[in-house]
Amino acid sequence: MSRNAAKVLSEALQLPEQERLEIASELLESVEGCTDPEWRASWEAELADRAARVRSGQEPVAEWDEVRARIAAQLAHR
Repeated sequence: MSRNAAKVLSEALQLPEQERLEIASELLESVEGCTDPEWRASWEAELADRAARVRSGQEPVAEWDEVRARIAAQLAHR
């Protein structure tokens, strides 16, 4: 990583979480390219549906610590 990139990263890591997420999203989009508008609309509808199921209690949720431990365990076995 260049010195300039390291500086940008260091400054970005000081931002609030929501701003870091917005920057990460923009950066990913810049390297992944433009998405198909129909795909994006379909995916946003799916996300809204999943969120509604979670809010209504129809969809079980796990705590982040549990999910992180499960991912770490899977990665440790590779």
